[in-house]
Amino acid sequence: MPSQIDKIGVFCATIPTLPDLDQPFGEMMAGLDSAARAKHGAVSDGALNNCHGDWYEWLLSFAAWNIHKQLGTRLVAFTIPNVSQFDAAKLYSDELVSMVQHLRDEVSKSANVQLITSNPDFVLANATHVKNNTLPVQITDVNAVIISELDNLYRGFIGVCGYTDIGGYASVKFSLRPDRRLQIAHEGSLMKALYVHLQTRLWIMKPPPLRYYALSPQVGPADRAALRTVATHSITNVGSVPQSAVDDVFETATLRQAMEVFCQILS
Repeated sequence: MPSQIDKIGVFCATIPTLPDLDQPFGEMMAGLDSAARAKHGAVSDGALNNCHGDWYEWLLSFAAWNIHKQLGTRLVAFTIPNVSQFDAAKLYSDELVSMVQHLRDEVSKSANVQLITSNPDFVLANATHVKNNTLPVQITDVNAVIISELDNLYRGFIGVCGYTDIGGYASVKFSLRPDRRLQIAHEGSLMKALYVHLQTRLWIMKPPPLRYYALSPQVGPADRAALRTVATHSITNVGSVPQSAVDDVFETATLRQAMEVFCQILS
């Protein structure tokens, strides 16, 4: 049994061009699973499930980029690595990063606890910070170079984002298990709390809201109910209005649905 699936190779060989806008992502995943088994022989369901997350993110990245270029949206959506590889706070300027680090240090020093966060899957940031790249105006062909460009868009944002340059985040899950719903709500609550901390440090009276979204191919009533969890920081002060940890949950089962979602959240 192979220890690792060639995710990019399988993806590009199976989906060499942008799929039909109405083809269900679930159908695409079934085809990718079959291709992975044909290439690698026996692979576990767990290994394939791990691939689904990346494959789904790449498909959403195509939709996000195409909508941004097609409509000239104010924000652009890009993925970032997980927290073990990259600190999402480093997208901010050095001044803001130092404020976040100071908070982490004070929390650790004063209460012997850690401010531990996981990275969201997508960042929605000011598109003026997009650096030169070789991405086409509209992605139609799928290859490893395009995927690499999309995966590395975040590098052009490191150290340059002001307080209002990051307009929101999105958590992307191919399936919404109960534990994943909790992770999404936890991420949304903490990212909004950090945003409010920076607001306080910078003495910004009326900042634009920071949005946090969830995207998944299948969203049921239980998922929507669970993700209406309140952002913890918003109920600690009687003068503040309670906020939701997650602003909206979108069912994105096709490229068309994904493009409609990005049209809404990147404007």
